[in-house]
Amino acid sequence: MKRRLVSALVLVFATLVVAGCATTPETGMSEAQRQKAARTNTQLGTQYMQQGDLNRSLEKLNKALRQDPDYAEAHMVKAILHERLEQPDKARDHYEQALDLSPENPTLLNNYGRFLCARDEYEQALEYLERAGSNPLYERPALAWSNAGVCALNKGEDEQAESYLLKALNANARFPSALLRMARLRFDQEQYMSARGFYQRYLSVAEQTPESLWLGVQLEDQLGNQDAVASYSLLLRQKFPDSEETRKLLEWRANEG
Repeated sequence: MKRRLVSALVLVFATLVVAGCATTPETGMSEAQRQKAARTNTQLGTQYMQQGDLNRSLEKLNKALRQDPDYAEAHMVKAILHERLEQPDKARDHYEQALDLSPENPTLLNNYGRFLCARDEYEQALEYLERAGSNPLYERPALAWSNAGVCALNKGEDEQAESYLLKALNANARFPSALLRMARLRFDQEQYMSARGFYQRYLSVAEQTPESLWLGVQLEDQLGNQDAVASYSLLLRQKFPDSEETRKLLEWRANEG
């Protein structure tokens, strides 16, 4: 089964904590100056990573950790960078260092849980994602619960996945990935009208993707709405001609013929 992808990553930076003002002989900077510089370089490293300049991102994050080796946010961002670089062992190492420094940071818990789920470490992943979603200080609990839902789906636990996804929608009724996953889950359960309800809610808050268009084709075919099937099929072929979902659509049409 094709792995369901988890939506895009969220980074939240901790509030600056200024330490004492003792001068560090090696750099000529006070501890407070080093901490401030580390936060600036972490932000720059994040910006470069978002722009796709991974080399400069790595340079800035390495500098941040030289300036403040105990800055958990820098370790977390560096872990995400190592994921982008397909270096999972290094990513895991920095996630674990960040957790040692900031064990209740919900953004960190969410990102590490997502990382573990992508490596089929489902039980541990769900533990971290649940901790993130349950943290009352987390500004985006829907993200953690939605990630937990996707992880449970990857694990093959549909009932558990539904529970997580409904928690995500309880936290944010307009959270796109949870709405789309619920639409797919209801479709797989052959609850087509319920699936359409979640699907229409998804379309009210998000753009169409290859995944959502292919689901729309399948769903409306089951409901007998051939005009919608034709519309979604045309959009899928025009907007995403090289996608796997378009390949599935063409195979489905060929088999129908």
